[in-house]
Amino acid sequence: MVKEFRNTDYWAIILGGSSGLGYASAKKLALHGMNVIIIHRDRRSELKEIEDAFESIRKTGVEFRSFNADAIQRENRNELVASIKSTIGSHGKVRTLLHSIAKGNLKPMLGADQNLSNIDFQLTIDAMALSLYDWTKELYHHDLFARDARIIAFTSEGNQKAWKNYAAVSAAKVTLESLTRAIALEFAEKGIRANCIQAGITVTRSFQMIPGNQTLREHALKHNPFKRLTVPDDVANVVYLLSKDEASWITGSIIPVNGGEHLM
Repeated sequence: MVKEFRNTDYWAIILGGSSGLGYASAKKLALHGMNVIIIHRDRRSELKEIEDAFESIRKTGVEFRSFNADAIQRENRNELVASIKSTIGSHGKVRTLLHSIAKGNLKPMLGADQNLSNIDFQLTIDAMALSLYDWTKELYHHDLFARDARIIAFTSEGNQKAWKNYAAVSAAKVTLESLTRAIALEFAEKGIRANCIQAGITVTRSFQMIPGNQTLREHALKHNPFKRLTVPDDVANVVYLLSKDEASWITGSIIPVNGGEHLM
C-alpha cells in the first residue's frame, strides 16, 4: 500500500472518532500514513473497549493521540487546541478536520411525556453544526491548518426528508451544510476546502438510537441499487479520497456516499 501521507507532517483531527464513521475514517487515514488525533466523549466504562480499538491505529506506525473530552465547550476547546499544538509541534499541520459529532436530541415534537423544546434544538445545532465553525475558526487563528487543508463533515438524508423524532438533528444537518458552503467560500483564499459527505443508512451506534431505525434500514435495503446498506468503510474511503492532493478542486459540495440509495 502506498502511504502518500507518510513523512508529510500532516495530521487529521477527528471530532467524534471513537466509533462509527469517525473511527473508520481515522483508521483509513492512518493506513495511508496520516498522523491522527481523535477527540471523543465517552463514559469511563467504555474506555477500555475504545482504547483496545485505538490499537489498530497505533499499529499503522503513525503518530496518534486521543482525548476523551467534550469538544463543544469553549473552555475545553481552548485546552484541547493548546494540547494539539504541543502534540503536532512547530512543523505539524492539520490537513484534515473531520466533524463526526453525533450528539442530537431525538424527542418527538408531540410526545406523551416530553416534547422537543427550543433549547433541545439549540443544543443539537450547537453540537452537530456550529461546533464545526468553532473548530475551523480556532484552528485557523492558531495557524494550524496546512496550506491545502480539507474540512469534512457528515450529513444525512434527513437534510431534506422528515423522519419522526429527527426534527432537531435534521435542523442541525441543514445548518451544517450551510456552514460548510460558507466555509468553502470564505476560507478559500486561505487554501481551505470544505465538503459534506451524505452517507447512506449506516448501522452505527448513533443510528441505532433513532426511534424506528429498523424501518429505515428496511427501506434503504429495498431501494438501494446494490441491495446492501452503507458500511463505515465506504464512507471512510471517501474521507481519504477528499484528503488527497487530487481532490483539491472539490469544495462546497454535498457528496452522496450511499451506493445510489438517494436515486430511488
